Amino acid sequence: MHHAPAPDLRIVATHSLHPHEEHDSQRSQPLIESIRRSDYLLNPPIVAPMDEEQYVILDGANRCFSFQALGYPHILVQFATYQSGHVSLDVWHHIVSRWHLQTFLEQVRALDGVSLETGQHPDAIAHILPREGGSYGILASVPTLLERNATLRQVVSLYQRQAILDRTAISEPHEILPLYPEAIALVVFPSYQPADIIAAAQHHAYLPPGISRHIIQGRAIRVNYPMEILRDATASLADKNEALQVWMQGKFAKRQVRYYAEATYQFDE
Repeated sequence: MHHAPAPDLRIVATHSLHPHEEHDSQRSQPLIESIRRSDYLLNPPIVAPMDEEQYVILDGANRCFSFQALGYPHILVQFATYQSGHVSLDVWHHIVSRWHLQTFLEQVRALDGVSLETGQHPDAIAHILPREGGSYGILASVPTLLERNATLRQVVSLYQRQAILDRTAISEPHEILPLYPEAIALVVFPSYQPADIIAAAQHHAYLPPGISRHIIQGRAIRVNYPMEILRDATASLADKNEALQVWMQGKFAKRQVRYYAEATYQFDE
């Protein structure tokens, strides 16, 4: 473990941000109203350079979608790159609750080009691990990333529309499902590579919401940056970024920034 650098915060044009995953409709609609009423932006999205003055959203797709939906011209983001050594790519798994397992399995089987086989399968695009035990591999003939992600979107949309979706980094049902009494299954996904994330954004081959998990060493949270600055359509980006640097220098000078090197659990989300 090594110390993380100070966060690279910048203000960028909202339209310059490109998702690599679909936004989560269960989260985005309430978030739009929350951001509309907010005086401060708490947690900046994480982005990485993609093309000239265009950026891929590594984390915070719903926040970026909300800014775009509200028509806000600019957004505060944190820059991070895979090459820096401070960004790790992992996956989230999905806890599916308030639904019927048999209905879920039948609807997956009914998808075109998809089969559901018992047991663990190395070529599966995902596995369904029921609460009662056992495993089902979701198999599909998907030779390209675009086809794989499109099929995964179909699978996730089944329970995104009809059940409750929660995310977890834990892949063992017995470790996490006891905390969710109404859960019927855990859906476990295979890993992705950084090139997959960039390609998904460039080719609009979006992952389903809430699968990619970026671990940022030195992530900026609870920033509380004034929303009125980001909403302002009259000031230039250059002026806004110059003011941002002055604001950050003041925060550090007043010792209002605290660095935690250890892993934490936050209970006020």
